[in-house]
Amino acid sequence: MVNSERILNEFLELVQVDSVSGKERGVADLLKRKLSEIGLEVSEDNAGREVGSDTGNIIGKLPGKSGGPVLMLSAHMDTVEPGSGIQPLIDGELVRSSGDTVLGADDKAGIAAILEVLRLVGEQNIEHGGLEVVFTIWEEGGLFGSKNLDYSQLSATAGFVLDSDGPPGTIVTRAPWQDHIGATVTGRSAHAGINPEQGINAIMVASQAIAGMKVGRIDEETTSNIGIISGGKATNIVPDSVTIQGEARSLVHAKLTAQTSHMCETLQKTAGKFGAKAKIMVDRQYDGFNLDERALPVRLALSAAKNLGLTARLKNTGGGSDANIYNSKGIPAVVLGIGMSKVHTTEEFISLADLSGNARYLLEIVRATRTGDILP
Repeated sequence: MVNSERILNEFLELVQVDSVSGKERGVADLLKRKLSEIGLEVSEDNAGREVGSDTGNIIGKLPGKSGGPVLMLSAHMDTVEPGSGIQPLIDGELVRSSGDTVLGADDKAGIAAILEVLRLVGEQNIEHGGLEVVFTIWEEGGLFGSKNLDYSQLSATAGFVLDSDGPPGTIVTRAPWQDHIGATVTGRSAHAGINPEQGINAIMVASQAIAGMKVGRIDEETTSNIGIISGGKATNIVPDSVTIQGEARSLVHAKLTAQTSHMCETLQKTAGKFGAKAKIMVDRQYDGFNLDERALPVRLALSAAKNLGLTARLKNTGGGSDANIYNSKGIPAVVLGIGMSKVHTTEEFISLADLSGNARYLLEIVRATRTGDILP
């Protein structure tokens, strides 16, 4: 049923349109035209203005012909760097980049699957309760598009975000909460060669604090990291200020609270020990979600996998996605594996089979909304 040649050509077209985070205008305009030609009502929200992108989120609506649930199909338009001038290469049964950039299967393979399904729904006159398509901006590095999406335009009761590794049949039902932890440690400057004892070395204080933290894999559900340290002016000056930035994540909210508190308390206690001060700011990046098999999107995804003879795999993830935001906004959503591999590297690739398989699986999810086709 899936037009494999069409979806491949569309994927190749999409990845060659530059759309690094914050600069999605070109691909957004292309997608608005494509959605309109398929027959969707298309709009663009004001998220770009809020976050500094040159475009907003693209929303498309296709009214339903049955009384089934309204589904949201979502993927993000942006890519990471190096993502300009992508030249895709077909290498046997795989599509790769030329080696100087990412490929952009993350997440244009998801976009290509959604477009193919929308065309097939029309061509095959497939009944559904309504489809709402959301192509977000600036997902990479902050989920800024979904955080600023105009949710007043949506009525979906189940969402599917095509943005995970793993083959079709992979269903991400659980994802973490994440806190960003930023701190400025303030000490006292002095000449490093003449009177260092009169100074309080902020970098040393921060280093001692970090050394006293639990960092890395805390347990099977929790991680933490210190990723950025900056400070100091010269080697002959005892540094009076340093900033550090880190994060904590957990699939269990209470564990995240404990880990974040541990990191902040360690900073404060260490600063106090050396006579320094620590100003700490904690920012919740997103809330986690945990959907069981009774949730509508999970039931639909499992039903579709069964109908196609796919091996369904429910999994957790340690990363965030637009699905975290959708769930927090009251739209139950899972993330589907789309076969992308080695993402965020110049070795990124996807198989021709998965490009077609993604559309086939998503189409069966739409079909499963028919009465009696959803697993209880």
